[in-house]
Amino acid sequence: MENNVTEFILTGLSQNEQVQQLCFFLFLLFYMILMTGNFFTIMTIQRSPNLNSPMYFFLSFLSFVDIYYSSVTAPKLIIDFQAQVKRISFVGCMVQLFCVHLFGCTEIFILTVMAYDRYVAICKPLCYTTIMDWKVCSILVVTCWLGGFVHSFIQTILTVQLPFCGPNLIDHYFCDIHPLLKLACTDMYVVGLIVVANSGVISLSCFVILVGSYTVILLSFKTRSSEGRRKALSTCASHVAVVILFFVPCLFVYLRPSTTFAEDKMVAVFYTIITPMLNPLIYTLRNMEVKNAMKRLWIERWLGRNRRDPDVKLNGIGTASFVPVSKGGAGNKSGIIP
Repeated sequence: MENNVTEFILTGLSQNEQVQQLCFFLFLLFYMILMTGNFFTIMTIQRSPNLNSPMYFFLSFLSFVDIYYSSVTAPKLIIDFQAQVKRISFVGCMVQLFCVHLFGCTEIFILTVMAYDRYVAICKPLCYTTIMDWKVCSILVVTCWLGGFVHSFIQTILTVQLPFCGPNLIDHYFCDIHPLLKLACTDMYVVGLIVVANSGVISLSCFVILVGSYTVILLSFKTRSSEGRRKALSTCASHVAVVILFFVPCLFVYLRPSTTFAEDKMVAVFYTIITPMLNPLIYTLRNMEVKNAMKRLWIERWLGRNRRDPDVKLNGIGTASFVPVSKGGAGNKSGIIP
């Protein structure tokens, strides 16, 4: 059977016009928070010499993936809230499918790598710098990208070769594998099994690895001091929160045969928009080092002009005042009170 479909029509999240207008402003706000939070996280880690451990290297990479992952679906979703007919070309649909699975699978792998990093840091602290050197970290990041590419390539090739003879209405707000398989004019049993083996097994296996690593970490707390347990729990709590928010919706959607439910669209919002938006908030609010680095970096940026002036200091209420510098070198030689 030939493919005579040149474009698809998306149903979006809602058909109610008032709900669409409300969602337009809501998701526009979500996307702005997502972009700002992840951008600031990347810039803070890149410009802060204190945040040079592998954990922060992976965190900046996670924020980078989140920016692109959400940008594949969120801008199109926001624009479609103002459109009467939500069209997407066949080629555009296949590109979106490829990118969604590329960045989504890469994020799954990077979260798994971050769990391994925390396992080594907490359970083998003396060997941490040897095991997690920068060469190993770079190899792990490249492996995450390659794994995401292979997964996405398989999904896209399977879908592109299917015959679509109509209808062309996708009951979703972006092009995903299950809604597209539902429209194909052929038997989907074998392809559905391959999709489950590709998407579902990857999600499930990584989730099992994550649960196992955090279980080992929790068991190792018995031999640690109360202060060590508090710090380790604080770090792991943020990771576990992200894992739950991301993996549970993914398992609900992809770990089942090629069927669609009405709830799939709302569940997909969590792993495509909500979780990438919350990741910077979860990691920064639970991490004192990142919060302090952000304060130092952005205060220095906005007040940098005053700090570069040797005759300017900040008084107790944050306003600038001039302090004469002693020619003999007595007192504060720089003329700056930190």
